[in-house]
Amino acid sequence: MTTVRVGAMVADVEGDGAAVVMLHGLGGTSNTFQPQMAALSSFRTVRFDLPGAGRSPVPHEPLSVGGLAAAVIAALPNLGVGRAHFVGHSMGTLICQHIAAMAPGLVASLVLFGAILEPAPAAREGLAARARLARHEGMAPIADQIIQGSIATAIREENPAVAAFVRESVMRQDAEGYARHCEALAAAEAADHRLITAPALLVTGEEDAVAPVGMARDLADRLPSARLRTLDRCGHWSTLERPRACNERMGDFLLRVS
Repeated sequence: MTTVRVGAMVADVEGDGAAVVMLHGLGGTSNTFQPQMAALSSFRTVRFDLPGAGRSPVPHEPLSVGGLAAAVIAALPNLGVGRAHFVGHSMGTLICQHIAAMAPGLVASLVLFGAILEPAPAAREGLAARARLARHEGMAPIADQIIQGSIATAIREENPAVAAFVRESVMRQDAEGYARHCEALAAAEAADHRLITAPALLVTGEEDAVAPVGMARDLADRLPSARLRTLDRCGHWSTLERPRACNERMGDFLLRVS
């Protein structure tokens, strides 16, 4: 694996073959997809830390979902990527959708874990409040909220390492960078799905309270060629909570569309 700096982002690049670009969600980093690496061993994976997240510095300018999508599009030629499969989690799924609408020729397919269509009004208010909390109290209270509200109860009880991983990911975020991401997601609008031509796989946990199955179903209906798969005993952090099931569904899909 090689770690590189591309513009305002740090990326982990690994393997050979068709490119797979992976975009994490709010509170995540490239490590959100660590459990998928073995399943993608025949691909060239590019896992970004988005600007202001993980190892990538907090930019001076405000962030937006469209701006994050544009930053990824601009970075890929420097990595020799002209066309790729795009894999996203949570907010990363919304960025993937915007990329697919902005640059359809770049996107061979979409794999969306915990897919977001756009935040509901109550979610927008909650994200704005969370940004204020991050700036005033840091990441600890937010990490506690996320563990309780976004991981399936059975996973928290039977596999506490998952909760520990998510907590560590959130706690290591720069508070200002996290607040900027909250504000970007709070202001985000749905992508123009009429412009998306790529086939898509949506994988959603049946206990996902952040991006419920109904939202995923609505999104699947808007995409031109989409399959929706649900996972029982799974919340919002599906790549970590149910990695084997995620890998099987992703692998079957990529084999079909490659």
